[in-house]
Amino acid sequence: MNVVKRLISANSSEILEMNAVELKQSIKASEGRVVLSENVTIREPLVDDITNSEIARAFGADLILLNCFDVLAPKIYGLADESENIITNLRHLIGCPIGVNLEPVDLKAKMSENRLDISKGRQASTETVMQAEKLGFDFICLTGNPGTGVSNQQIVEAIKIAKQNFSGLIIAGKMHGAGVSEAVVDLEATGEFLEAGADIILVPAVGTVPGFDEKQLKEVVKLVHQKDGLALSAIGTSQEGSDVTTIKSIALKNKICGVDIQHIGDAGYGGVAPVENIYELSKVLRGVRHTVSVMARSINR
Repeated sequence: MNVVKRLISANSSEILEMNAVELKQSIKASEGRVVLSENVTIREPLVDDITNSEIARAFGADLILLNCFDVLAPKIYGLADESENIITNLRHLIGCPIGVNLEPVDLKAKMSENRLDISKGRQASTETVMQAEKLGFDFICLTGNPGTGVSNQQIVEAIKIAKQNFSGLIIAGKMHGAGVSEAVVDLEATGEFLEAGADIILVPAVGTVPGFDEKQLKEVVKLVHQKDGLALSAIGTSQEGSDVTTIKSIALKNKICGVDIQHIGDAGYGGVAPVENIYELSKVLRGVRHTVSVMARSINR
């Protein structure tokens, strides 16, 4: 592996040339200062003639994760393109890595709420993973939206499929229950995700799900780092729409616990977090200098 620049200091031309191993190392080298913004693609965006991804990138996001994107019927509101070049074209507009949620639905899981049925193109399968590879995504996130019935065991099976059919990074884990009656996070499941081949383990951010505290997060992060993985904390409980003070508190607590990437969800107006919260998250994690750098640095560099 070549020595790479840390993600928070690299130009778009350098970032987009990175393979999965190099991107992982670039994130690791950024020492807990990487921001991932999740965006809904099936809703009219915050500004109607541009994508939510462009908005999130402009306010400090380093990585973009597309939610509710159907890989078998690709469409992103704000981007007049429904071809197989859609992700290549979006990457050209924002100059950073792009991922997609694929949901490992478990039809046998014991549910704690009514199941929400989702399209085949949003579910994790060999077909959808191969299509994500064809579309050119930089990473896949194997997780679940509220009520979809994603289980930890089914995530393990999906990781194995992704490992065989996808060349990018694999993120795996749950940011909330996804409607299933089981622990959202436990060390045994984390170990199984890593053993199956996950590169990045997703866990809820401290302060977002009941009872998950700093001690538990530190245990998960320690295990993940011992296995040469990265840890991602997720604000996926609509608290991305909270006041700035709440965002700042969550960001600092989770950085102290040692996570490598901090995710901010899509539950704001138009399917993207309030822009001031993306900006504040960035400032807490890396200060004004690096925040201005990612906001102002031309994607043509």
